[in-house]
Amino acid sequence: MVRLQNLLELFNAQSATEWRTTLLDIGQELGFEHTLFGIVPNRATPLESSFLVSNYPEQWRATYDAQRLHAVDPTVGHCLSRTMPIIWEPTTFHGNDQNEFYEQACSYGLRSGITLPIHGSQGEFGLMSFVASGRHHAANGDALEALSSLSLLRDYAVESSRKFAQTEHKQQAVQLTGKELECLKWVAAGKSSWEVSRILGRSEATINFHMANIMRKFDVQTRQQAVVKAIKQGVVVPA
Repeated sequence: MVRLQNLLELFNAQSATEWRTTLLDIGQELGFEHTLFGIVPNRATPLESSFLVSNYPEQWRATYDAQRLHAVDPTVGHCLSRTMPIIWEPTTFHGNDQNEFYEQACSYGLRSGITLPIHGSQGEFGLMSFVASGRHHAANGDALEALSSLSLLRDYAVESSRKFAQTEHKQQAVQLTGKELECLKWVAAGKSSWEVSRILGRSEATINFHMANIMRKFDVQTRQQAVVKAIKQGVVVPA
């Protein structure tokens, strides 16, 4: 059972980092290793631009965003048109694409969970997922007992996140030069510096120089992180 004091701490958070820590701690107290909260101000906003809080494995998040796996994720399709939670496990996934998606998720320890749609009072859209590495939550009825607490947590999370989500959506997108954007698009397509240098007819050192500038502008340490942020901000659209 979620404690009221924990819920109120979401409203008392003074920063997005503090809010994130509080939310993820509550999810773990409820017995779920992983929690994800994603919200956009309206349905016209691309999902890649969502205000996202998650302790999912970073490599899975990078793969999910880069490959735009929300297009085959059945929980996203469910949340688009419904208000009831979806309890998911292997039988939730149908067809080759969804089964392959589920196998990928399982390889990162994401085996079963509960996803709650978000349809905010101000037109917001999103979802909140609570995930376990095993199958016990969906298999033995624990999920049904947890639903009231998770629904309450979702409602508090939506209301308390507004001041942080709105700030993030107002931030200016990173400005890239034409050459930097060219490089980043090819890196997002999985090309190495050498391959990009052959494609663009420039030296490998020049490509590395542009990528170093891109990572500095996005304030990240790796190329993959730069790609993920670029997709999230709509700077790059995966092919």
